[in-house]
Amino acid sequence: MKFGAHLPLMDFGGNPFTLSHLTRFTQTAADLGFDAVSVNDHLVFSVPWLDGPTALAAVLERSGDMTLATTIALGVVRGPVPLAKTLSAIDVLSGGRLVVGIGPGSSAQDYEAVGLDFAERWPRFDEAIQAVRALLQADEAPFIGRFHSTDGIDLQPRLRRSDGPPIWVGSWGSDAGMRRVARLGDGWLASAYNTTPEIYAQACESLRALLSAQGKDVDTFPKALATMWCYITDDRAEAERVVRERLIKAVHRPEDVLRERLPIGPPELFAEKLTAYARAGVEQVFIWPIADEVHQLELFWDKVRPLVTS
Repeated sequence: MKFGAHLPLMDFGGNPFTLSHLTRFTQTAADLGFDAVSVNDHLVFSVPWLDGPTALAAVLERSGDMTLATTIALGVVRGPVPLAKTLSAIDVLSGGRLVVGIGPGSSAQDYEAVGLDFAERWPRFDEAIQAVRALLQADEAPFIGRFHSTDGIDLQPRLRRSDGPPIWVGSWGSDAGMRRVARLGDGWLASAYNTTPEIYAQACESLRALLSAQGKDVDTFPKALATMWCYITDDRAEAERVVRERLIKAVHRPEDVLRERLPIGPPELFAEKLTAYARAGVEQVFIWPIADEVHQLELFWDKVRPLVTS
């Protein structure tokens, strides 16, 4: 199993939002041996949220040879052309290390902020994926749809790789979502707080058949899990405080679901969850510490990673 480190974009309480904090986090991840550094995307949220693509560009110099991933970027809300232009710059400046995770977004607030109808997100998302691909991948024909057209648009500078960065489609595992992943994606990206190993395994089995029907190689199709908020501690009282004072206040999800699905506690708990996901078919996990972020990366690498088995 590979591991990515998610940049501390979200204010769970006490996030300094400084460039030095981001670069130290990134440098630590690179030094430890993480495979990737990632960001995700909201325009508005219940707590302050640093812009993901901007943050990813800001840490390029400290990212070593790690993959740079969006997990996910809001393809509909940002618009295919502005999003592709931003991501193209990151890919060029990184020497072709970008993976584009793209999703519709689950917050109606983001859609309201740009004057779009949240109820139209699914047909718009299908088009956004295809439009972004046409803009990023030089060999693709222009995309012309109901909502978007890339005809006549040539984003420069050209990417360093002619086929563009791979596009991983976000889905929580629904039947419609997995059909979309198989049809339009180069990989699948699920959300840790919206699934379980059992749900993931079922969706993964469905995906295998769908990929075969599309003529895609099942064994080489990337399958990843993002938004794994975490905090490693052997102190039960500290774990409880982090859940109540940081996680629940910031994330409007049922408390019992968050407690069940996210690793807040000892290294053994974290490793047990990751092992279950590895056996369910997950190949890469993007962890997101919710406090003491740099030290948590070190704890994960030294205390959790060695315990994970597949």
